[in-house]
Amino acid sequence: MEFQWCNKAFTTITGYEAEDALGQRGTILIGPDLEQGVHLYIIEKLMNWENFSTKALNNRKNGEVYLQRMSWTHLSDPETGNHWWLCSILELEEERTAPVEPVTKDPSMTDRESYARVVEKVHRLEKENTRLHKLAQSVAKDANEDALTGLSNRRHFEVELKTWIGNLKKHGTEFAVLYIDLDRFKFVNDTLGHDAGDRLLVSVANMLRQMTDKSDLVARLGGDEFVILKPLGNSALKVSGLADEIVHTMQAPFTFDGKSTSCSVSVGMAIAKANMENPEQVVVDADMALYHAKEQGKGRWSFFTDQMHAKSVATMQLASDLLLACERQEFIPYFQPLIDAQTGRIACAEMLVRWSHPTEGILAPAAFLDTAAQIGILKRIDEIIFASLHGALARLDEARVDLPRVAVNVSAGRLADPTFIHDIKSSGIKPERLTVEILESVYLDRMGDVVRWTIDELDELGVTIALDDFGTGHASVQGLLEIRPAILKIDRHFIQPLAADPSTRPLAASIIGIGKSLGMRVVAEGVESEEHARLVSEMGCDYLQGFHFGRPMSEDDLRDRLTETGGMFWPDALSDVDNNVVRGTGKAV
Repeated sequence: MEFQWCNKAFTTITGYEAEDALGQRGTILIGPDLEQGVHLYIIEKLMNWENFSTKALNNRKNGEVYLQRMSWTHLSDPETGNHWWLCSILELEEERTAPVEPVTKDPSMTDRESYARVVEKVHRLEKENTRLHKLAQSVAKDANEDALTGLSNRRHFEVELKTWIGNLKKHGTEFAVLYIDLDRFKFVNDTLGHDAGDRLLVSVANMLRQMTDKSDLVARLGGDEFVILKPLGNSALKVSGLADEIVHTMQAPFTFDGKSTSCSVSVGMAIAKANMENPEQVVVDADMALYHAKEQGKGRWSFFTDQMHAKSVATMQLASDLLLACERQEFIPYFQPLIDAQTGRIACAEMLVRWSHPTEGILAPAAFLDTAAQIGILKRIDEIIFASLHGALARLDEARVDLPRVAVNVSAGRLADPTFIHDIKSSGIKPERLTVEILESVYLDRMGDVVRWTIDELDELGVTIALDDFGTGHASVQGLLEIRPAILKIDRHFIQPLAADPSTRPLAASIIGIGKSLGMRVVAEGVESEEHARLVSEMGCDYLQGFHFGRPMSEDDLRDRLTETGGMFWPDALSDVDNNVVRGTGKAV
């Protein structure tokens, strides 16, 4: 978003001349004293093309703070498809609260007037009391019913569940719990609108009514979650048959206003048995089975097993340990060198998070990152690692060892977090020494506006963007053209077979050629031997990474290695003259 026009009042208020603003990005309107919450609110509204206004303290060009009202109006041309934002800025005076004048009693008010006012107030209160009484009766009548679907609501379900458990303990009346969740409900809301989402929920409720017996309890717990309590009877086949029917029926397309989409369901089942020590756990057991069904591919049902319980207990313990690890700041950076294929010297080190567990030692990301993502602490881990990374770079610089840059892996979900840029800025790491490697490239072709804004902001800061694991089939060439990373990292699966199987080399060369043709520098991952290093260097790779040059290592080990080698990791590097290979710019990765 760039300035195309401004008037003289803009110059008077902000201090920016027309030549200062025209052609510049709209971020010059965001001063250092503008609250971060207001800034994020502006970004959100702009991304959604919503007209809005804000009132907040901001800065003129010279840094002076003033109170302003900023209003944004979206303009578009339906014939050309062009879009503009018209932004108007009004300077406000400091707000002052007017003193409250004391209320004096009117001496002319007579006793008759006072009495009339009291009577009027009593009548008004009686009417309000009658209205509230009727409202209370209506609320009491509908207290057990979900307003949208007419099914039992969560409150009524919890009351009934206690009754069913009581009958189980007294009379041995076993029952089953079916926990139901729509797999693509958010997609329906996002694509067809919330009216379609509500219509779908009503349709599911009607379907469940038709499939269940009068003795069953069907409830909507909230959102797109439903639950059924069903007497077990003499056979569990009836329960599994119901789950089958629910899953099969929901595979049919859902149609709204002539538009059709699919929205499958996943079902988790558990049985409350007479010999259970804790039958109150049955709903949690059904929820675990539901989670297992979703893990196995969705659109299916799963029955609770003891193995699921053991896994759940282990996951809960891991989650608890991770929260404690955040408090103790037990996450530390490890480093793996990236080598310049032309000079053989270290050009960068990829930072890989490790958990320094107090009893189990150093744990790799595979042991904890998935659970960390589920409980929402990836941002906290990033903050800890960035702080540690800043200190590690400072200590390496003090030791006079040469480490030009560091690279960090960032998930697509983290890129979609508007606070990520703030975290980068507050880390204290110089942007020119930082490379951000985008993981989960499966999302590249569906990146939202917030992610694209984040990438633009990183580029403006001077942070290098790299695309990791290219060639695995997730990221298309079109995605590359849109993102335009400076670095392309070829997945190790294309590099490792090169030495033993010459037939794999043309494909690897083609992938390298794609990056080169787009002006990108190319990194070969998975370099595990001298032959690997020579082959990919001859194919045109700019940088090499793999066990041949070093496994991920601690800060101390990296410092010792850099001190020992002077930064030279591959003395036998091929020169341009020796192998007649056209190299890239030679800039640091």
